[in-house]
Amino acid sequence: MPHLTTKPIARARGYACGRVGQRVRAYLALTKPLQTLLLVVTGVCAYALSLPGAMRWGEFAAATLALVGSIAGCTVLNMVLDRDIDARMGRTARRPLPAGAIGTRQALVFGLVLSVPALALAWGLSPLFGLIVSLGFGIDLGVYTLWLKRRTPLSILWGGISGGMPALAGRALALGRVDLVGILLAMGVLLWIPAHILTLATHYAKEYRLAGVPVWPNVYGPNATRRVVAIATFLDVVVLALAGWLLQIHPIALGVLFVLGAGLAGLSLALLVCPSARLNWALFKFASLYMLGAFVSLTIGAVV
Repeated sequence: MPHLTTKPIARARGYACGRVGQRVRAYLALTKPLQTLLLVVTGVCAYALSLPGAMRWGEFAAATLALVGSIAGCTVLNMVLDRDIDARMGRTARRPLPAGAIGTRQALVFGLVLSVPALALAWGLSPLFGLIVSLGFGIDLGVYTLWLKRRTPLSILWGGISGGMPALAGRALALGRVDLVGILLAMGVLLWIPAHILTLATHYAKEYRLAGVPVWPNVYGPNATRRVVAIATFLDVVVLALAGWLLQIHPIALGVLFVLGAGLAGLSLALLVCPSARLNWALFKFASLYMLGAFVSLTIGAVV
């Protein structure tokens, strides 16, 4: 009666596959895939828009691997350093490390396996590219997370500088130098950070207070936070529009960029005038769409 023996084997195999799938998902979650993807997009778009009609595809693929590995690896190492904070917050308590799905040593090795070869690849592609990528990695891990995050809400400034490095690196790799457009692209990410981070901090202000992490809404108050978000957002729209103008992108792409910027600025102004939890969360959600749409519009507009 073979069916009596194959069923338990099939169940065991299914269980094993399920465990492997859970393990893979847990490791993937350590990299914060959506955040990693967004930062990688800024870097690869900055490279592509710099070489309209003359893409060096091998270099492009290698640069993408270097950015994916360094950004994802840095994120994993940040998760290792922040595991105690994550354990104290309801929003993050189910992450792989505080939930016990992955051990600290395994996560540390995973982060190093991702980041070390990626940084070496970045340096191999170009010393300038490697330097910028390494600066972003070091600032995020050492200055933002290790030094300032638990001490001051001004840490987001350094987190924003780190976040702008992939865009600066992509542009610098394509051109072989740092130029004004590359700086503007990096500033676009830096000035976008308040709409992304401070709205999230406002939404989870109580949890951050309980976790002992100083964030703008708790230290400076919600009104000051909304003003910072509105000012930074307006400057962000201007900076990326200026980058588009200097790149002489297609008028339609420039129009799309303007519409996206108007939407982001309009939401931040509405939040400033009529503050509400709903508007705050809407701005948080739209901010990521804006950044993705802005860099895609810049790239398409430059190459068309």
